[in-house]
Amino acid sequence: MNPPTEDPLVHSARREAVLALGLWLAAMVYTVGYCALYGYNREPDSLSFILWFPDWVFWGIIVPWGACVLISLVFAYRIMGDEPLGPESEEGAFEIETARRETIQREVHDA
Repeated sequence: MNPPTEDPLVHSARREAVLALGLWLAAMVYTVGYCALYGYNREPDSLSFILWFPDWVFWGIIVPWGACVLISLVFAYRIMGDEPLGPESEEGAFEIETARRETIQREVHDA
């Protein structure tokens, strides 16, 4: 007997969740590691500023967050995708159409 095949929707959602978790984990490890190494036990004279931020804040927080925003945009618009949920049942379509008509009637009546 063959094992049941995984729903493509579940497979896609699992792939996207692993990618998002991996991005979060990489950003966290880099940010905490960089800030711990370069933010503590420094002489005040050794601090330099980049765009009004201390250098360790800029390279440890600002740059990784900016990279995460860009990667998230690419992820959302290029990697994630809509999957068909299957054929819609006649009963479900009837309920949706009925609810839509009731909403329109209420809006007309309230206006």
